[in-house]
Amino acid sequence: MEYDYVIVGAGSAGCVLANRLSADPAVSVALVEAGGPDDKLEIRIPAGFPKLFKTAYDWDYTTAKQPEMLGRELYWPRGRMLGGSSSLNAQMWVRGCALDYDQWGLPGWTYEDVLPYFRKAERRVGSNHGGVYGEAGPLYISEQRSPNVMTGAFLRACEELGMRRLDELNGRSNEGCCQTPVTQNRGRRWSAADAYLKPVAKRPNLKVITGAEVERVLFEGGRAVGVRHGGTTLGARREVILAAGAIGSPLLLLKSGVGPAEDLAAEGVEVVHDLPEVGRNLQDHLASGVMLTTRQPVSIATADSLPNLLRFVVLRSGPFTTNVGEAVAFIRTTPDEPAPDIELIFAPGPFVNHGLDKPTGHGLTVAAVLLQPESRGRVTLSDGKAVVDPGYLTAPADVERLVAGLKTAKKILATDAMRPYAGGPYPPYTNPRTDEELAQWVREKGETLYHPVGTCRMGADAASVVDPELRVRGVDRLRVADASIMPTLNRGHTHAPVIMIGEKAADLIGT
Repeated sequence: MEYDYVIVGAGSAGCVLANRLSADPAVSVALVEAGGPDDKLEIRIPAGFPKLFKTAYDWDYTTAKQPEMLGRELYWPRGRMLGGSSSLNAQMWVRGCALDYDQWGLPGWTYEDVLPYFRKAERRVGSNHGGVYGEAGPLYISEQRSPNVMTGAFLRACEELGMRRLDELNGRSNEGCCQTPVTQNRGRRWSAADAYLKPVAKRPNLKVITGAEVERVLFEGGRAVGVRHGGTTLGARREVILAAGAIGSPLLLLKSGVGPAEDLAAEGVEVVHDLPEVGRNLQDHLASGVMLTTRQPVSIATADSLPNLLRFVVLRSGPFTTNVGEAVAFIRTTPDEPAPDIELIFAPGPFVNHGLDKPTGHGLTVAAVLLQPESRGRVTLSDGKAVVDPGYLTAPADVERLVAGLKTAKKILATDAMRPYAGGPYPPYTNPRTDEELAQWVREKGETLYHPVGTCRMGADAASVVDPELRVRGVDRLRVADASIMPTLNRGHTHAPVIMIGEKAADLIGT
């Protein structure tokens, strides 16, 4: 069982790579996925993603205890199926802004360098002011089909406070407010597997292997020659490409003997190459929300009904098409920020405990998201498993920015535009008022926005894990192509840049 390329992980980047590399009929490609097929109805229904959490379709990670968050262990869902987290996410297509990529300071990865790869992926349905989006790619980027009445009110409220209403969210700057573009095709989720994998699944030179958790990369003389899962070895004549995500890719490197030599030796792992930064530089978007009851019964709290399901199945419309995060606002909390440092996400329903808790009444949520955390964490290896320590709030500035974001969220909800809808606190929200109370609320109830990056940092320096061509330093024929290579987080969401990374990686590998 030997192929030219073996790709580990059928998430966003892995699906892109499988499609683009197998387009050359002269090469053979194996795509190896630990999870199974994306065959559950809730994957197709945009609003159904919380029902996938803590199931067989979810890696169901839990972080290490976070000292700055009252010792809490936080739940981190990650997609474990074809499409990876693109089959599990809230479908928000938010690239970020130009500074996000320019600040990496790497040849070939400036905003102007990566913009063509975003556009190559995109098939915009709906408005495209200024030709911001690509229109011929495989990934549908659509308008929402049935936005909630409160979503328009939220956007008017943002304008009431002086925010700019954006014609398109994904231009050079995203400062302002906008309804969220979504990865949907006629009201149903359109994952990376839908866009890239299913159209080419019958190619004779592409083998998709599901239910196969890779245990290690195999090396001969410092050169990657394949991978092993269960009792099976898959050989790679040209390259092994890790696309297993910000947890899976560093974990696999560590289990394979590439990482901090001292740590590997302590775990009884034979060292192939001492690469101390593997697993370090972990960053994530931390979020904290304002949740209120609604004065009118117009939220999506009671959307889970048979009539609404039939409306979705027959007409592809109604509340089942909601991605929950229907509108966003990107703001700077101080004039000194070079670009937005907080994102506000509006959900026309109460989003409590990742949506796992059944609503007890109508409500709404405005989440404040820390876009550029100064805190750093790491992924380490213990008894063959990943220990995920995001190091939340270890930098005091992170708390200050989130508090400022929550203050703005409260101002939005107090506007004339929101007055017909915004009621009192929705439990467990306690309506904290002072900076100290707001900081305590962040520590008590803050949660991930599901955007871990950075654990196989790309750089031009010798200490980086991968070089600007995504090659793992110190070994041959091994690359990483996923969110783990991002040196810093984007001021947006991570699905879009990971698709871009997959597109660019395919070009790098193909040349």
